[in-house]
Amino acid sequence: MSQELVSVIMPTYNTGKFLSDSIESVLNQTYTNLELLITDDGSTDPLTLEILRKYQEQDDRVKVEYLNYKQGPACSRNNSIQRAQGRYIAFCDSDDQWMPHKLERQISFMKEKDCALCSASYITCNDQNEEDGIFISPERISFSMLKRDNKIGCLTAVYDTQLLGGKYYMPALQKRQDWGLFLNILKKSHLAYAITEPLAYYRHRSHSVSSNKFSLINYNIKVYETVLGFSHLKAYAYFFCLFLPTYFLKIQKKKYDSKLFLKKKQESTQ
Repeated sequence: MSQELVSVIMPTYNTGKFLSDSIESVLNQTYTNLELLITDDGSTDPLTLEILRKYQEQDDRVKVEYLNYKQGPACSRNNSIQRAQGRYIAFCDSDDQWMPHKLERQISFMKEKDCALCSASYITCNDQNEEDGIFISPERISFSMLKRDNKIGCLTAVYDTQLLGGKYYMPALQKRQDWGLFLNILKKSHLAYAITEPLAYYRHRSHSVSSNKFSLINYNIKVYETVLGFSHLKAYAYFFCLFLPTYFLKIQKKKYDSKLFLKKKQESTQ
């Protein structure tokens, strides 16, 4: 059976330390019919630029475009989505990694479920590649669930342009644009499915903006106002009354799941 093309969207900005591993994890997929569309957001790091040049010369599936100045991840991802030729659009940031069977498993699952949006669980790691936790996704994610809190890891997300009737782009937000994208998709498809086994590695960097959860409050409010059209008052009410309790429960569950995951991992090495 022939494989339909998957377009992998990867933004880069001075991530040379991790970039090669991320690119390799995409190119070494058991599902081989893919294109890796990288948009560099004005990197100044020579290592990042050298790695991009090297892979573009080595593998014709790697297609790089360079922005003249930093415009943010939404713009970078949208640039790649615009260039995408595949039926399926998948996302992998330049400091994250996929497991080798990730795409093969998800595309098969999406065809089985006839679903337009699919995600998966993922393992978390630090800057030293040490596994330190796990996020286990709900099996089904409805539009109502997603309004309360984002439960889809962007590094595991794949959407089907054929079932959706075209491409979907990131909203013009500085942060949380992936959540906005998934909300827009579920406005039409209503339900997303997830594979509960981990298929990727998410790197949480200690000095990244997203590591400061308090600073993300305004970005979450912007999603409610921009994507869902809420008034300023309704956005704040929704955030404090629904988002925060749901987010707190998600974090507690992640801590519990991570504790079990690390305990099992430790026992398996003894």
